[in-house]
Amino acid sequence: MLFTRCLVKVLNIELWRTYLSYVKETKGSLPSYREKMAQAYDFALDKMGNDIMSFPIWSDYVSFLKNVEAVGSYAENQRITAVRKVYQRGIVNPMTNIEQLWKEYVSYEQSINPIIADKMIQDRSRDYMNARRVSKEYEAVTRGLNRNALSTPPQGLPDELKQVDLWKKYIAWEKSNPLRTEDQSILTRRVMFAYEQCLLCLGHHPDIWYEAALYLEQSSKLLAEKKDEEAAAIYDRATTSFLKTNMLLHFAYADFEEGRMKYDKVHQIYNKFIENPDIDPTLAYIQYMKFARRAEGIKAARAIFRKTRENTKAKYHVFVAAAWMEYYCSKDKTVAFKIFELGLKKYADNPDYILSYIDYLSHLNDDNNTRVLFERVLSSGSLPPERQVILKVEKRRAAVIEQLKEFEGKETALLVDRYKFQDLYPCTASELKSLGYKEIIKQHVSSIPSAMPTFLDDDKDKKPPFPTPDTLQMIPFKPRQIYPTAAHPVPGGVFPPPPSASFLMTILPPPSSFQGPFVKIDDLMKVIRIWRPPENAPRLENGFSKDLEKYFEHAINAISDGKKEKLV
Repeated sequence: MLFTRCLVKVLNIELWRTYLSYVKETKGSLPSYREKMAQAYDFALDKMGNDIMSFPIWSDYVSFLKNVEAVGSYAENQRITAVRKVYQRGIVNPMTNIEQLWKEYVSYEQSINPIIADKMIQDRSRDYMNARRVSKEYEAVTRGLNRNALSTPPQGLPDELKQVDLWKKYIAWEKSNPLRTEDQSILTRRVMFAYEQCLLCLGHHPDIWYEAALYLEQSSKLLAEKKDEEAAAIYDRATTSFLKTNMLLHFAYADFEEGRMKYDKVHQIYNKFIENPDIDPTLAYIQYMKFARRAEGIKAARAIFRKTRENTKAKYHVFVAAAWMEYYCSKDKTVAFKIFELGLKKYADNPDYILSYIDYLSHLNDDNNTRVLFERVLSSGSLPPERQVILKVEKRRAAVIEQLKEFEGKETALLVDRYKFQDLYPCTASELKSLGYKEIIKQHVSSIPSAMPTFLDDDKDKKPPFPTPDTLQMIPFKPRQIYPTAAHPVPGGVFPPPPSASFLMTILPPPSSFQGPFVKIDDLMKVIRIWRPPENAPRLENGFSKDLEKYFEHAINAISDGKKEKLV
């Protein structure tokens, strides 16, 4: 069951070797063991044969085939053919210890038929030399990769950045076609194997998923077989596993399906994402409206806008986007004006919305309505005095925008630019940094109040914390030979006393200052347990008899002095 769930998804060489050992142990007594084991080896090599550490699987497979019992010349020829096929697949596959596999192959061919061995070896010598050259490069480009690193959200830590850089260099190296093969399917298989291994460690990085899907999409144009479904599967895995709340991947997935004219699937992607309670649906609604307008017309976009207004989590940006869409796409200034007026009833106290409305009116050169809007907003009392700086903010924002630098020519970074709207971004701050998306210069943040992009907010830019243990509950690491009073000894150390008890112990006199008497508590408790007062003994107010008091006093003195006299 565990292998069924994780084997194909986790391309780790040790896991696959464990799987082969499992098949060998569990199927060894079956009549079909030979066939089952051969299928398992073929399956493993199909998935993991491109791994640089795959030599043990190739070698074990050859050994297995050599030890298969063959009765008769026909069966013997079949075995020879099977062994030769595995050798010839392996010696052209870059990996460590490829020289050893080549030596074994040469010896095998010479042991079978020395006459034709030279011809067989010479025919494959060139491909082997090519694979050996690539093996050296392969080993160098993957040196330093931590293949066992846990997949965590981007933190921007030095070790993480180093690993991201190493993985991307490895993928770029595979894309450069170091084998110099003309078979596009081999190149695609090797590149996707690199992506799959990378995603085991960088599964929370959206750019890796997007670039993998984009590569498959581009490769499908060069291959006879279609890779569209594989690209769709990449998007689906990303949006249903690590990146359920990542807008960038959902939007890219929707655009991909739109390009394939699968509009029902696009609706499904957007609706499922918008229903997620853990996300802000504003930007998703905006992209959804744009899709509907492109694919189904302005009426469909208006229907989605009506649906958006019913969602209390959607922000003012939806009104701005809907109004501009009417202005640019349907060329209807009246409808755009009505949308801005409708939004003003809800966001009259939001200076960012008012700035967007002013921007629209300025675009129309409508000075009269702009002046009327100012008078309405400033005289209505809905805008707090400290936020009535609209004109100054407008000028400052324009000054900062002029100083923006060009974004880097990265595919995923450009995708961010495509989907962002005003100060809404399709990724978190940490994800934007991991994508290489350049930020607006920090020193200009103070010139713009609440309208700045969210990824420049220091409070929102904090790295998500990892769970940390309660150190107060941890056992001390260093063992102790002598345990202090009130300590709780355990293997490896002692539990410290509770904080309140520790404080009390610090203010008490040291034990050396107490000279006795020292009562043997166990003996005292034994005396108390077995003692029975006389039936006619007089009772005191506290419920004890005088005889009991004298007895306890006598018992304590006797035990303290270590006397052996019998207590009566």
